[in-house]
Amino acid sequence: MHKVIDLEPRAWLDSQPMEGGDLVMHYLEQLGVEYVFGVPGGAIEPLYNALARSARRGGPRAVVARHETGAAFMADGYARESGRLGVCCATTGPGATNMITGVASAFDNRIPMLVLTAQTALPSFGRGAVQESSCTGVNTLAMFAGCTRYNTLVSHPEQLEHKLVAALMTALAPPRGPAHLSVPLDLLRTRVAARPQDHIAHLAGGAEAVDYKACAELTRRLAQARKPVLVVGEGAREAAGLLETLAWNRSIPLLCTPHGKGLVNPWHPCFCGVFGFAGHDSARAVLSDPDVDLVVAAGTGLGEWASDGWASSALLSERLVHVDALVTNLVRSPMASLHVIGHPAPVFEFVLERLRPGRLSGPRGTLAGAVQQAINREQLPFRLDDQTGWRADLRPLKPQRLMRELARCFPAGTRFFADNGNSMVWGIHYLHPRSMLVGGGRRVSEGDFRACLEFAPMGWAIGSAVGAAFADPRRPMVCITGDGSLLMSGQELTVAVQHHLPVVFVVLNDSALGMVRHGQRLGGAERIGYALPEVDLVAMAQAMGARGQRIDSAQDLLGLDVAAMLGADRPTLLDVRIDPDEVPPMAARVRALQGGV
Repeated sequence: MHKVIDLEPRAWLDSQPMEGGDLVMHYLEQLGVEYVFGVPGGAIEPLYNALARSARRGGPRAVVARHETGAAFMADGYARESGRLGVCCATTGPGATNMITGVASAFDNRIPMLVLTAQTALPSFGRGAVQESSCTGVNTLAMFAGCTRYNTLVSHPEQLEHKLVAALMTALAPPRGPAHLSVPLDLLRTRVAARPQDHIAHLAGGAEAVDYKACAELTRRLAQARKPVLVVGEGAREAAGLLETLAWNRSIPLLCTPHGKGLVNPWHPCFCGVFGFAGHDSARAVLSDPDVDLVVAAGTGLGEWASDGWASSALLSERLVHVDALVTNLVRSPMASLHVIGHPAPVFEFVLERLRPGRLSGPRGTLAGAVQQAINREQLPFRLDDQTGWRADLRPLKPQRLMRELARCFPAGTRFFADNGNSMVWGIHYLHPRSMLVGGGRRVSEGDFRACLEFAPMGWAIGSAVGAAFADPRRPMVCITGDGSLLMSGQELTVAVQHHLPVVFVVLNDSALGMVRHGQRLGGAERIGYALPEVDLVAMAQAMGARGQRIDSAQDLLGLDVAAMLGADRPTLLDVRIDPDEVPPMAARVRALQGGV
């Protein structure tokens, strides 16, 4: 859910001429947007003029990224952490095309985002202007068509307000995602006669429609099921506490998809692990049990990674009941015996209210107490594929042990951002922070683990962690990335340096594109194109103005002064030299690439 800041009427609306850029800023203020991430340029200069005026009166401020894709990644991270709209902007031509990867990622992951790109002035269309990207040049509007939920050129001053409102509402309403406005230079600086309407924020977010007849049938099936299973996806954020309570009360095995990791407390006694890409054998074993007669999956799109490569014998079977607010997700489960259309939170409120305590058969004691006991014993309720590597005290450092120590070193409430590649694979399987927040009704789980699946761009976690730090500078932010991603997008560290953000960047350094290397090995492919040069990443970080430290062993990790890092006025980079021969749990992905669906 997005957050809204109520603003007093702005005297500046009547005291100053309003340019097109000022109109944009007024609407962003209504939605509580604090930052606009982008890279300036000539054609978008009027928007930056409006941002300067906005910043002086306490409205949205400009954050200059080092690359436009980084700006989109920052807007993505800001939106995830703040619950507000993410906003990014770019100038015309290459500025707009540079931004497309970050926008496409937000589209696939349903991140609410306003994307503003400039065009050369309208009279110059078709005349070969520098960086022209209109329909008569390099047509950027057409490029954005496939990765946005709303995409339009503002061709007249009178269009700006209603197209802007349409873009904002589309970005924030289910299924959410990026909305793109392409605005010519002359229209951005044109004075507009509009006096913007206040209080549009209540229109955003969509209605909470629920099929209560289907909810009643779900309740009946749960009451009668001999051996049900609950699966939590990314769309069940507001239902996390309800699902944890339901699992505890009725002793139901509880799983999550890779997208839902972090929404469920991994120390919950009923939690059996992650099902899907980089998941756990214990989770697969639960769904492979022939005695399981009901599988309830909530808030998941059931794509390749969430379904373990479309494993029909496990998740995608007639045992499935699929609960989701988005019909676009429900159409992916035609084999399900029941579809429940509705937001998972009110659906499971309905279910729990009718499965009264007198009918519950769950264990005695409090859920919080059981979780604390598991943490104290350091006994996860599910199996890791490699328990030995998770505890190994060897040089070079095992990635499994790295994930274990990261969870132990950083305080509760830390956000871990796992970049695409080996970082994400190791993180999904082995990183299990010690969160105590469990149960509690309709609790919005912010999640302590974040990854960018589906489109899965390298470098996403770097920009996203910085954007999240802008949203909540007091919360510990840890970016787990690889040396390949850092060499691709590491320049965004300087944004954290410039703005004194103590983001911690943990870099898995194996001088390789690790996922490519291990994928070739597992799939029997030619060994080519994965090697990277050895780079002193500590020196690189220090040259950028960040703190840097090399990590060779678990003892190095245990000796870190985490409080000093999190209290610093700049980011810290940990150059972690991992064992390059450790193979991450990615066999399902290799099978899918080879057509073994």
